[in-house]
Amino acid sequence: MSLSDRSKTALAATAALAFVAAAFWPQTRASAEDMQVVPAPKVDVPANGNTATAVLAGGCFWGVQGVFQHVKGVKDAVSGYSGGSKMTASYPVVSTGTTGHAETVKITYDPSEVSYGKLLQIYFSVVTDPTTLNAQGPDEGTQYRSNIFPTTPEQEKVAKAYIQQLQAAHVFRSPIVTKVTAFKAFYPAEGYHQNYLTLHPEQGYIAANDIPKVEGLKRLFPQEWKQGPVLTATN
Repeated sequence: MSLSDRSKTALAATAALAFVAAAFWPQTRASAEDMQVVPAPKVDVPANGNTATAVLAGGCFWGVQGVFQHVKGVKDAVSGYSGGSKMTASYPVVSTGTTGHAETVKITYDPSEVSYGKLLQIYFSVVTDPTTLNAQGPDEGTQYRSNIFPTTPEQEKVAKAYIQQLQAAHVFRSPIVTKVTAFKAFYPAEGYHQNYLTLHPEQGYIAANDIPKVEGLKRLFPQEWKQGPVLTATN
Protein backbone atom coordinates (compact mmCIF):
# COMPACT_ATOMS: atom_id res chain seq x y z
CA MET A 1 0.00 0.00 0.00
CA SER A 2 1.41 3.40 -0.97
CA LEU A 3 1.85 6.35 1.35
CA SER A 4 -1.08 8.12 -0.25
CA ASP A 5 -3.33 5.05 0.09
CA ARG A 6 -2.51 4.78 3.78
CA SER A 7 -3.42 8.44 4.10
CA LYS A 8 -6.73 7.88 2.38
CA THR A 9 -7.74 5.21 4.86
CA ALA A 10 -6.93 7.44 7.83
CA LEU A 11 -10.23 9.30 7.64
CA ALA A 12 -10.28 10.10 11.33
CA ALA A 13 -6.87 11.80 11.49
CA THR A 14 -6.69 14.70 13.90
CA ALA A 15 -6.11 18.26 12.80
CA ALA A 16 -2.77 18.38 14.62
CA LEU A 17 -1.46 15.36 12.77
CA ALA A 18 -2.80 16.78 9.54
CA PHE A 19 -0.78 19.95 9.92
CA VAL A 20 2.37 17.94 10.61
CA ALA A 21 1.75 15.74 7.58
CA ALA A 22 1.10 18.74 5.37
CA ALA A 23 4.48 20.18 6.25
CA PHE A 24 6.32 17.17 4.86
CA TRP A 25 4.05 15.85 2.10
CA PRO A 26 5.50 15.83 -1.43
CA GLN A 27 4.36 18.87 -3.39
CA THR A 28 2.25 18.55 -6.53
CA ARG A 29 2.36 20.60 -9.70
CA ALA A 30 -0.62 22.59 -8.41
CA SER A 31 1.48 24.07 -5.60
CA ALA A 32 4.45 24.94 -7.80
CA GLU A 33 5.30 28.58 -8.39
CA ASP A 34 5.15 28.15 -12.16
CA MET A 35 1.45 27.24 -12.06
CA GLN A 36 -0.22 29.20 -14.85
CA VAL A 37 -3.35 29.57 -16.93
CA VAL A 38 -2.88 27.59 -20.12
CA PRO A 39 -4.26 29.08 -23.36
CA ALA A 40 -7.99 28.64 -23.88
CA PRO A 41 -9.07 26.10 -26.51
CA LYS A 42 -9.51 27.48 -30.00
CA VAL A 43 -12.58 25.31 -30.56
CA ASP A 44 -15.35 24.57 -28.09
CA VAL A 45 -18.60 22.66 -27.76
CA PRO A 46 -21.67 24.77 -28.66
CA ALA A 47 -23.81 25.77 -25.68
CA ASN A 48 -26.87 23.60 -26.34
CA GLY A 49 -29.33 22.46 -23.69
CA ASN A 50 -29.76 23.25 -20.02
CA THR A 51 -27.23 20.73 -18.71
CA ALA A 52 -24.29 18.74 -20.01
CA THR A 53 -21.88 16.20 -18.54
CA ALA A 54 -18.09 16.17 -18.44
CA VAL A 55 -16.17 13.16 -17.14
CA LEU A 56 -12.57 13.83 -16.14
CA ALA A 57 -9.83 11.90 -14.35
CA GLY A 58 -6.80 13.77 -13.08
CA GLY A 59 -5.37 11.98 -10.08
CA CYS A 60 -7.02 11.52 -6.69
CA PHE A 61 -10.69 12.37 -7.11
CA TRP A 62 -10.80 14.28 -3.83
CA GLY A 63 -8.98 17.24 -5.34
CA VAL A 64 -10.59 17.01 -8.78
CA GLN A 65 -14.05 17.08 -7.24
CA GLY A 66 -13.06 19.83 -4.82
CA VAL A 67 -11.89 22.14 -7.60
CA PHE A 68 -14.90 21.74 -9.87
CA GLN A 69 -17.31 22.18 -6.96
CA HIS A 70 -16.09 25.80 -6.89
CA VAL A 71 -16.66 26.52 -10.60
CA LYS A 72 -19.61 28.72 -11.57
CA GLY A 73 -22.06 26.82 -13.73
CA VAL A 74 -21.22 23.43 -12.24
CA LYS A 75 -24.37 21.92 -10.76
CA ASP A 76 -22.91 18.69 -9.41
CA ALA A 77 -19.54 16.93 -9.21
CA VAL A 78 -19.43 13.30 -8.15
CA SER A 79 -16.34 11.24 -7.39
CA GLY A 80 -16.28 7.77 -8.91
CA TYR A 81 -14.68 5.33 -11.29
CA SER A 82 -14.54 5.03 -15.09
CA GLY A 83 -12.64 2.80 -17.48
CA GLY A 84 -13.36 -0.60 -15.98
CA SER A 85 -16.27 -2.88 -15.18
CA LYS A 86 -19.06 -2.49 -12.64
CA MET A 87 -17.81 -5.55 -10.75
CA THR A 88 -14.49 -3.89 -9.92
CA ALA A 89 -15.82 -0.38 -9.21
CA SER A 90 -14.94 -0.20 -5.52
CA TYR A 91 -12.11 1.67 -3.86
CA PRO A 92 -10.21 -1.32 -2.42
CA VAL A 93 -10.20 -3.08 -5.79
CA VAL A 94 -9.53 0.01 -7.91
CA SER A 95 -6.58 0.79 -5.63
CA THR A 96 -4.79 -2.31 -6.89
CA GLY A 97 -4.28 -0.53 -10.21
CA THR A 98 -5.38 -3.60 -12.16
CA THR A 99 -9.03 -2.83 -12.95
CA GLY A 100 -8.70 -0.36 -15.81
CA HIS A 101 -10.59 2.19 -13.75
CA ALA A 102 -9.37 5.71 -13.14
CA GLU A 103 -10.45 7.79 -10.17
CA THR A 104 -12.86 10.04 -12.01
CA VAL A 105 -15.25 12.94 -11.45
CA LYS A 106 -18.57 13.27 -13.26
CA ILE A 107 -19.40 16.94 -13.68
CA THR A 108 -22.91 18.17 -14.47
CA TYR A 109 -22.84 21.75 -15.71
CA ASP A 110 -24.88 24.47 -17.40
CA PRO A 111 -23.32 25.19 -20.83
CA SER A 112 -24.79 28.70 -20.78
CA GLU A 113 -22.66 29.49 -17.71
CA VAL A 114 -19.48 27.53 -18.34
CA SER A 115 -18.35 25.75 -21.49
CA TYR A 116 -16.74 22.35 -21.91
CA GLY A 117 -13.65 24.10 -23.22
CA LYS A 118 -13.44 26.26 -20.10
CA LEU A 119 -13.69 23.16 -17.91
CA LEU A 120 -10.79 21.64 -19.85
CA GLN A 121 -8.78 24.84 -19.50
CA ILE A 122 -9.26 24.69 -15.73
CA TYR A 123 -8.42 20.98 -15.80
CA PHE A 124 -5.08 21.51 -17.53
CA SER A 125 -4.24 24.67 -15.57
CA VAL A 126 -4.85 23.66 -11.96
CA VAL A 127 -6.24 20.13 -11.67
CA THR A 128 -3.84 17.70 -13.32
CA ASP A 129 -0.26 17.39 -14.47
CA PRO A 130 -0.80 16.07 -18.01
CA THR A 131 2.86 15.11 -18.42
CA THR A 132 3.11 12.37 -15.78
CA LEU A 133 2.09 8.87 -16.86
CA ASN A 134 -0.09 6.94 -14.41
CA ALA A 135 0.85 9.25 -11.55
CA GLN A 136 -0.10 12.53 -9.94
CA GLY A 137 1.95 14.03 -7.13
CA PRO A 138 2.60 11.32 -4.52
CA ASP A 139 0.06 8.94 -6.07
CA GLU A 140 1.19 6.25 -8.50
CA GLY A 141 -0.84 3.71 -10.44
CA THR A 142 -3.06 3.54 -13.49
CA GLN A 143 -6.02 4.61 -11.35
CA TYR A 144 -4.37 8.04 -10.99
CA ARG A 145 -3.88 8.65 -14.70
CA SER A 146 -4.83 11.85 -16.49
CA ASN A 147 -7.78 10.82 -18.65
CA ILE A 148 -10.61 12.65 -20.42
CA PHE A 149 -13.78 10.64 -21.10
CA PRO A 150 -15.82 12.56 -23.72
CA THR A 151 -19.54 11.91 -23.49
CA THR A 152 -20.33 13.22 -27.00
CA PRO A 153 -18.55 13.32 -30.38
CA GLU A 154 -18.29 17.10 -30.02
CA GLN A 155 -16.50 16.76 -26.69
CA GLU A 156 -14.10 14.23 -28.17
CA LYS A 157 -13.27 16.58 -31.04
CA VAL A 158 -12.65 19.49 -28.68
CA ALA A 159 -10.54 17.44 -26.24
CA LYS A 160 -8.27 16.02 -28.93
CA ALA A 161 -7.90 19.37 -30.69
CA TYR A 162 -7.08 21.08 -27.40
CA ILE A 163 -4.34 18.60 -26.53
CA GLN A 164 -2.84 19.07 -29.99
CA GLN A 165 -3.04 22.85 -29.53
CA LEU A 166 -1.26 22.77 -26.16
CA GLN A 167 1.31 20.31 -27.46
CA ALA A 168 2.09 22.45 -30.51
CA ALA A 169 2.46 25.53 -28.33
CA HIS A 170 4.89 23.71 -25.99
CA VAL A 171 2.88 24.88 -23.00
CA PHE A 172 4.34 22.12 -20.85
CA ARG A 173 8.01 21.19 -20.54
CA SER A 174 7.28 17.53 -21.29
CA PRO A 175 4.92 15.82 -23.74
CA ILE A 176 1.25 15.55 -22.78
CA VAL A 177 0.25 11.98 -21.92
CA THR A 178 -3.38 12.68 -21.04
CA LYS A 179 -5.61 10.03 -22.61
CA VAL A 180 -8.86 10.72 -24.45
CA THR A 181 -11.05 7.64 -24.09
CA ALA A 182 -14.66 7.27 -25.23
CA PHE A 183 -16.98 7.34 -22.23
CA LYS A 184 -18.70 4.04 -21.44
CA ALA A 185 -19.83 4.13 -17.84
CA PHE A 186 -19.39 5.95 -14.55
CA TYR A 187 -19.76 4.35 -11.15
CA PRO A 188 -20.09 6.65 -8.12
CA ALA A 189 -17.52 6.12 -5.40
CA GLU A 190 -18.34 5.22 -1.83
CA GLY A 191 -20.10 7.88 0.22
CA TYR A 192 -17.10 8.63 2.41
CA HIS A 193 -15.18 9.83 -0.67
CA GLN A 194 -17.80 12.43 -1.63
CA ASN A 195 -17.19 16.09 -0.71
CA TYR A 196 -13.99 14.93 0.97
CA LEU A 197 -12.00 18.10 0.42
CA THR A 198 -14.75 20.29 1.88
CA LEU A 199 -15.25 18.01 4.88
CA HIS A 200 -11.55 17.43 5.62
CA PRO A 201 -9.61 20.55 4.54
CA GLU A 202 -6.96 20.09 7.25
CA GLN A 203 -6.23 16.42 6.51
CA GLY A 204 -2.55 16.12 5.61
CA TYR A 205 -2.96 14.84 2.06
CA ILE A 206 -5.66 17.41 1.28
CA ALA A 207 -3.75 20.33 2.78
CA ALA A 208 -0.57 19.54 0.87
CA ASN A 209 -1.92 18.39 -2.48
CA ASP A 210 -5.47 19.60 -3.08
CA ILE A 211 -6.07 22.87 -1.24
CA PRO A 212 -3.40 24.52 -3.46
CA LYS A 213 -5.45 23.51 -6.50
CA VAL A 214 -8.57 25.18 -5.13
CA GLU A 215 -6.52 28.26 -4.27
CA GLY A 216 -5.10 28.18 -7.79
CA LEU A 217 -8.60 28.16 -9.26
CA LYS A 218 -9.55 31.20 -7.19
CA ARG A 219 -6.39 33.08 -8.15
CA LEU A 220 -6.16 32.17 -11.83
CA PHE A 221 -9.85 31.99 -12.74
CA PRO A 222 -11.58 34.72 -10.70
CA GLN A 223 -14.46 35.00 -13.18
CA GLU A 224 -15.22 31.29 -12.84
CA TRP A 225 -14.68 31.10 -9.08
CA LYS A 226 -17.64 30.35 -6.81
CA GLN A 227 -17.02 30.79 -3.09
CA GLY A 228 -19.52 28.25 -1.80
CA PRO A 229 -18.91 24.74 -3.17
CA VAL A 230 -21.78 22.80 -4.71
CA LEU A 231 -21.86 19.61 -2.67
CA THR A 232 -23.10 16.31 -4.01
CA ALA A 233 -25.71 14.23 -2.24
CA THR A 234 -24.48 11.16 -0.35
CA ASN A 235 -26.36 8.09 0.78
